[in-house]
Amino acid sequence: MAAKNFVVGVFDDEAVLFPAVKKVRAAGYKIHDVYTPFPVHGLDHAMGLRETSLHTAGFIYGITGTTTALSFMSWVFTSDWPMNIGGKPHFPLPAFIPITFELTVLFSAVGMVLTFCYLCQIAPFVKKHIFHPRQTDDKFVMAIEVTAKSSAEDVKNFLASVGAQEINEQRAETGWWLGRFDREDRLFSEQPAPLNA
Repeated sequence: MAAKNFVVGVFDDEAVLFPAVKKVRAAGYKIHDVYTPFPVHGLDHAMGLRETSLHTAGFIYGITGTTTALSFMSWVFTSDWPMNIGGKPHFPLPAFIPITFELTVLFSAVGMVLTFCYLCQIAPFVKKHIFHPRQTDDKFVMAIEVTAKSSAEDVKNFLASVGAQEINEQRAETGWWLGRFDREDRLFSEQPAPLNA
């Protein structure tokens, strides 16, 4: 996976971060992501993220569960093993409702969890670059991708003007990869330590 250059700004307060995100977007810089220790209301709209489609996926998974339950029970009681129990019909729809409901909920829940993990790239064996060690502790971190239209120095100066307390440049892979977190992630500006040190 290709590595890209980023300028990372660290903020101490969400009251400073929120308007900074709007100013960075208005200036035309490409925000890779913003990491916060707690959810910040309205940050997704400020970043220009579209509304999630997870609820649509949940509906599709639920319909799949409903169809699976009704189809399987109908096939069993009408074709595979039709039984006359007390003169009841072979297709007793009211009796199918509890199992149909349970499979609808099961398919929706499991499907949405797996979809969420896939979209957010969450799994025990997945490693992603950590831009700041305190990004989920008490700091607010904004990672801006350095593109052909923007230079790192311009982005650094802009972040300083909008209130970033700490600014550095890093080189990182944007996606996820298999690995562990015992490998040290180095800043782009740092030089590797000598082997005999």
